[in-house]
Amino acid sequence: MTPDNQTPPDEEARCRYWTEHMDRGYELIKSMAKYEIQECGEGVVSIPEMAAEAGVEMLFSETKIAGDLDRIFVIRESLMSDLIAIARDMKERGWILKIEDGYRTREMQTLLGRKPEVFDMIVRSCWRENGGVTPPLDLVKKRSMILVANYPYSGTHLMAAAVDISVFRTDDGSEVSRGKPYLEMSEYTPMDSPFVSAEEHQNRMDITAIMERQGFLHFPGEFWHYNKGDALYHITTRSCRRAPYGPIHWNPLTGEVTPYDDIQSPLTSPDLLAENLQQALKRMKLD
Repeated sequence: MTPDNQTPPDEEARCRYWTEHMDRGYELIKSMAKYEIQECGEGVVSIPEMAAEAGVEMLFSETKIAGDLDRIFVIRESLMSDLIAIARDMKERGWILKIEDGYRTREMQTLLGRKPEVFDMIVRSCWRENGGVTPPLDLVKKRSMILVANYPYSGTHLMAAAVDISVFRTDDGSEVSRGKPYLEMSEYTPMDSPFVSAEEHQNRMDITAIMERQGFLHFPGEFWHYNKGDALYHITTRSCRRAPYGPIHWNPLTGEVTPYDDIQSPLTSPDLLAENLQQALKRMKLD
């Protein structure tokens, strides 16, 4: 039995793993800040419309993002054929691809990072990581960079180059278990988490193999996230080429895409992040 004043060994291992994973993620995000992007200006297409046109079954999340904003299921035009091929490969296996999230506007990404439910998860994670003591603002800032892409240069959803996915079985409609459902923020979140079962880990690997056959690489920090063509993709593949996809504004009426003027400034400033931290501590009664 563990004494009341000691952390259970399993909890210590989980916290240590999460901290190490977060530190690796932070270094990866910092490398994205330095990577050269040369926006190619390629447009986007509707994933549901193109899937229907190709006669390929896909599912799409019906939930809202950041409160009352509809999710936007578009992706860069040249990536659509890859998604179609992925959905077909999954169908042959008896699976159905579900797109949980696609492109996000600047407003969506900003509000997502400030959404109380999401921000509270980040703060609670930092509290746990900090040994049950109020986490410093710097730690919350670093973790927000990873968990909610607080800087545009790291927001692959802002680039219309990423999808968050789940997978379901065609025979009974059940979800293919990956340890936790979308959206999770814990030691179960990293793709190679040792805290999922062997079967759940194999499901992650099988899904990733199908995605990566078409060039959609997994983000190590999230078992549901895959991207292609952005800075993260080129860092991972060590291509040494400029990334053709950067953060874009998309006009749904004209189809026009325009690059961000500034991709280095945070979506939520440090001052506002500090205010949000105090509000979160009060909500969770942790202050």
